[in-house]
Amino acid sequence: MEINALKPIFDGKRVVILGFGREGKVWLDILTRLGCCKELAVADMNPIETGDPSVKPISGEHYLADAAKYDIILQSPGVIIKDKFDEQTKAKIITQTELLLRLKPCKVIGVTGTKGKSTTSSLIHHFLTACGIPTMLIGNIGVPPLKRLEEMNGSITAVCELSCHQLEFVHSSPDIAVLLNVFPEHLDHYVNFEAYAAAKRNIARYQRECGFTLANSDLFPVETAGTLYSSAFGKTADVWTDGSAIYLFGEKIPAEDISTALCGKHNLYNIAIALAAAKLAGADIKTCLASLPDFKGLEHRLERVAEINGVEYINDSICTVPEAAIAAVNAFDSADCIILGGMDRGISYDVLGEFLNKGVVENVILLPDSGKRIGKLITNPEVKMYHADDLEQAVSIAARVAKKRVLLSPASASYGFYRNFEERGRHFKELVNALK
Repeated sequence: MEINALKPIFDGKRVVILGFGREGKVWLDILTRLGCCKELAVADMNPIETGDPSVKPISGEHYLADAAKYDIILQSPGVIIKDKFDEQTKAKIITQTELLLRLKPCKVIGVTGTKGKSTTSSLIHHFLTACGIPTMLIGNIGVPPLKRLEEMNGSITAVCELSCHQLEFVHSSPDIAVLLNVFPEHLDHYVNFEAYAAAKRNIARYQRECGFTLANSDLFPVETAGTLYSSAFGKTADVWTDGSAIYLFGEKIPAEDISTALCGKHNLYNIAIALAAAKLAGADIKTCLASLPDFKGLEHRLERVAEINGVEYINDSICTVPEAAIAAVNAFDSADCIILGGMDRGISYDVLGEFLNKGVVENVILLPDSGKRIGKLITNPEVKMYHADDLEQAVSIAARVAKKRVLLSPASASYGFYRNFEERGRHFKELVNALK
């Protein structure tokens, strides 16, 4: 699509880019090239250097209030709106995701969920590539939705990983929408859990009749004008897995036909959904399955780091909710040591406490701050608890007590201690490799 197709939206308008991270910089590039705004500003909490004297910088404590005065507000995913804008101001918000879905420069498969969206998006992209279908992988996985706009055309299928932040203000939905799951997460960004869940459900809410939605049956009802397919783990649905075989629109794919390097039964669910989405996009399932062994998984997601003195170390830094930590433990025959804790966002850890009290993990190493709350829930005297001041001390304790496998599955966000889960995962790998 030609970039000038965006010109009517911004022509003669006072436009502010809200947030100057990855998406904000793409916005600035696009609008500078269009050169049609009456006024262009960039607003961020932190001081801004755009390198362009014609672009007005807005920063500091009142940056949101100043941004609200503009005709169009181009919101970046990392900016917390919560209840700081009234409905009239929110109506002026446009996101890159919204324009991608509204303009439809190509077929779009959108994937969201609290957990599994990066792996599932990457699998769909992998399957389409294997089948010779022209495709690109964009969105929350690291490529802003409009960064590759000029490469998009009618023959391309874009697989777009979508976060709750990217979906919060959309009024359009992808051709194929995937809603994997919804657990309490990012509650610091939303007034309550229902607001977070509603943002996720936007992926299907505005779909046209010709569209398709794959949604976890636990999340029904899902509002969509498209064809709705249910997905599930352990119970019958249009697309489901029993932890061994996969059932795809009434047809069984036996376990012996599913060869994968991905760990954990929960990844069978991600594989099932990816196969279904790829099939709806025109892929051949046999070709997809033949390509599956070549998909090695993503960094920081049950990533094998090293085996040292007979102990395997697993980096699952992406794990930021209790349900993901439980799935990580269940992914292996034995995991006798888990490292938990990080930023305390006030989410409930009751389900994790109940799980750990079964004695499934012998050694639990707890990090500040949420580790303190998790520790209070562990009442089984056979579970050995260790409190660590930081990740370095946690790895040192793990090397001393573990006999088989160590999981870094924090069930907590990294913020306040690390910039993101990637930095936390990389630090864990450095600490583990230093043990050699």
